[in-house]
Amino acid sequence: MDGLQQHLLSLIIFLPTAGAGIIILLKESQRAIVRQVALGTSLVTFGLSLLLFTGFSANDHFQYIEKVEWIANYGISYHVGIDGISLLLVLLTTFITPVAILSSKVAINDRVKGFMVSLLVMETGMLGVFAALDMFLFYVFWEAMLIPMYLLIGIWGGERRLYAAIKFVLFTMFGSLLMLVAILVLYSLSKVQLGHYTTNYLELTSLTLSASMQTWLFLAFALSFAIKVPLFPFHTWLPDAHVEAPTAGSVILAGVLLKMGGYGFLRYCIPLFPQATAQFTPWIVGLAVIGIIYGGMVALVQTDIKKLVAYSSVSHLGYVVLGIFALSLQSVSGSIIQMVNHGLSTGALFLLVGMLYERTHTRQIADYGGLAEVMPHYSVVFIIVTLASIGLPGLNGFVGEFLIIVGSYGTQPTAAILAALGVILSAVYLLWMVHRVFYGPPGAILQASRDEAAPKLADLSRREWAVMVPILALIFVLGVYPKPFLSRIEPAVRRLVVTYQTAHGPVVPAAELVDEQLIMIEKEMN
Repeated sequence: MDGLQQHLLSLIIFLPTAGAGIIILLKESQRAIVRQVALGTSLVTFGLSLLLFTGFSANDHFQYIEKVEWIANYGISYHVGIDGISLLLVLLTTFITPVAILSSKVAINDRVKGFMVSLLVMETGMLGVFAALDMFLFYVFWEAMLIPMYLLIGIWGGERRLYAAIKFVLFTMFGSLLMLVAILVLYSLSKVQLGHYTTNYLELTSLTLSASMQTWLFLAFALSFAIKVPLFPFHTWLPDAHVEAPTAGSVILAGVLLKMGGYGFLRYCIPLFPQATAQFTPWIVGLAVIGIIYGGMVALVQTDIKKLVAYSSVSHLGYVVLGIFALSLQSVSGSIIQMVNHGLSTGALFLLVGMLYERTHTRQIADYGGLAEVMPHYSVVFIIVTLASIGLPGLNGFVGEFLIIVGSYGTQPTAAILAALGVILSAVYLLWMVHRVFYGPPGAILQASRDEAAPKLADLSRREWAVMVPILALIFVLGVYPKPFLSRIEPAVRRLVVTYQTAHGPVVPAAELVDEQLIMIEKEMN
């Protein structure tokens, strides 16, 4: 058991790749076995990640650390570990992957073997990004996950799949190359200041950087992360990728990949470049608010359900960026929990849209209407997930948005007020979509299904219930009792906020508010 605990994190990271290796040995014709191995591997990985959660101590230290010399002559090591910021994102990744695999049973019948290998290899890449404590290792994992996603969109996507896949890669790699240059600069500075070359993240945070150096390095990192979030105006690749990706690809993209931008801001930009963070905070907060309003307004005029959900991601992830750069305990904690909530709610919406598309082969809102009459169970599930995405109290979306807006008000009051207007806008476009699809006048789909010779629209199958029930359970658990999750986040967030203030000073004159939040949370924890 001690050996398992010692290497638990590495086992979780590389088990999906081991499963992919087994699948490669199977024949293409063995589709059932391929699916079983992929699902089994992902479920075991999720089970192991629960051990991380239950064994995690609520403190601000990195835990489950493993370090092995890798390229010793250049100061590069295999170095992984997690804190409260990365813990929930690791759990989200291991939870979403089996859901995506199970959801693909009907939609993916061609090259199933390659599809499952791509999903599992991408899971390793995503987990590695959240766990890496060596910046070279982080970059390797960051780039490694791009290839499987490119294949998922380019091979199993829609009619414009190649356009969407190439656009996704070009946008992401442009930012990644700038980040690589910044990593190399930090690597060279480590020799000057520390006396040896290193890519160890914990050592690089101790470097002393001039204001101009911080500015350039911050921009290189921040552009890469802004593209990944995606932050307005770097979002244009996202709707195309979502619309053309297969359902499982959209779920992974919305559920996990988009969170890497927010994680990058928290893990790298703020701790490494605190002065540059303060310098660019007004600009980034402004772009986040623009993204919230812009994404909501564009979603409002969409005629394609999947594209509407895609633009809602642009809006909702604007809250995440706002909370991060408001830099209060509440707002940053809210951003982390909101990343998880968005992964669940928006991932579930993509799943439900995919289920509908498998039955009707259309995503046009005008083709629907009156679906609640023939698919009552599906309608109830869709409405619950929609309300969670809006942020209804008692469901998961409320917790994150509330903490972000309340926490941001003390440091960025104007942005917080405008962001609150975005909540109203999200209710408008999502509820209007629900009304037209489920309760509006019967459209072509419902009228066609009433023909006795036509196939009837089936309600949720047992497999689809198996996909949705775990997500619904988490939506209610996080909405009603988020304390077990927030208590694990809080110490690492407090370390981040206090470290930032120590390095730079208060973000705004409202430092007293942050101090009061620290005291309140500390009392609650005790």
